[in-house]
Amino acid sequence: MSTVSQDVSKLTDRYQTTVPNGVRKQLNLGKGDRIRYCTDANGRVYIEPARAEEDDPALGSFLAFLEADIKARPERLQAFDGALYTRLKSLVADMAVDLDDPLSIEDE
Repeated sequence: MSTVSQDVSKLTDRYQTTVPNGVRKQLNLGKGDRIRYCTDANGRVYIEPARAEEDDPALGSFLAFLEADIKARPERLQAFDGALYTRLKSLVADMAVDLDDPLSIEDE
């Protein structure tokens, strides 16, 4: 990977730093904006703007449709059968999940 620019900043006694002007311009950052630090498998750290995710209009519409349908026809709701449960369980069998772990920023 070639380097487009290279800037240096210094950590204060409180581990704070100023984002260099070139980086602020490249990422289109302003006062009060948040940044996300991403570390890859090789230990390289990247920063990116942590902008609020926009609502997905398709998801919102789908959930509204689902809610209206459930309210209009509650008799259609039914539990899924044991075969589907077994199939779903096999698909996630190797995944470790702790339901008490807090969500990451990306998942909230």
